Amino acid sequence: MRRWRVYIGWDPHETVANDVAAASLRATSSLPVDVARVDLRPLERLGLYLRPTKHADGRYWDEISEAPMTTGHAIARFFVPWLANHTGWALFTDGDVLFREDVAALMLYADPDYAVQVVKHAPMPEADEKKRGQTQTQYSKKNWSSVMLFNCGHPAHKVLTAGDPQSWPLNTWPGRDLHAFKWLKEFQVGELPAQWNYLSGVTSPKPEQISIVHFTLGTPDVPGHERDEFADEWRGVRAAHQARQTVDA
Repeated sequence: MRRWRVYIGWDPHETVANDVAAASLRATSSLPVDVARVDLRPLERLGLYLRPTKHADGRYWDEISEAPMTTGHAIARFFVPWLANHTGWALFTDGDVLFREDVAALMLYADPDYAVQVVKHAPMPEADEKKRGQTQTQYSKKNWSSVMLFNCGHPAHKVLTAGDPQSWPLNTWPGRDLHAFKWLKEFQVGELPAQWNYLSGVTSPKPEQISIVHFTLGTPDVPGHERDEFADEWRGVRAAHQARQTVDA
């Protein structure tokens, strides 16, 4: 039986959000899913993530980018083709998402002509801060990389991890270049329907069907976002997940 490979960004400050993302994925999937966390620390321990990074007061600072990172998967997400052994397809999502539709429906859009497929959000104004007071960094193709369907075997991804890890683009390029998919040609970046990365409180116009909600400004457990759209649905998944954990314990 085919299994979907899904990598979800993880951060110690967003463990509940990550649990909700994984639980909603499994609850809506018609087939088994292999879910893995993506975070910089395991990659650091393996000697693969070599970017000079400061961590203080619950914040990350990437010295190469000379910019803050909201989460520990800001750059780590681009290791997904390597983590998947450069074979097959894999989906990456940020940790603050809610799956509302079977991921099998998303996989139907997988097109081998592309190296990666994303929802191509138009540039839009956002607040200077998001989540728990984190800086809102602006860059080209903002939010495109928060949900990525990777064609992991596409040869264009090999450049990310070619040669000595010290010289990998993953360890030497500014984050803004990675989030802008600078290692790819424009025609290698395909498009997904807007419903597969709906930015709560940001995306306009609102799609008729919303398959993945991305709480990019803050999940419903963050003060100020308790009444955001889909907050009740998110809390329902959280409650069901916590109940299952209690039973299993």
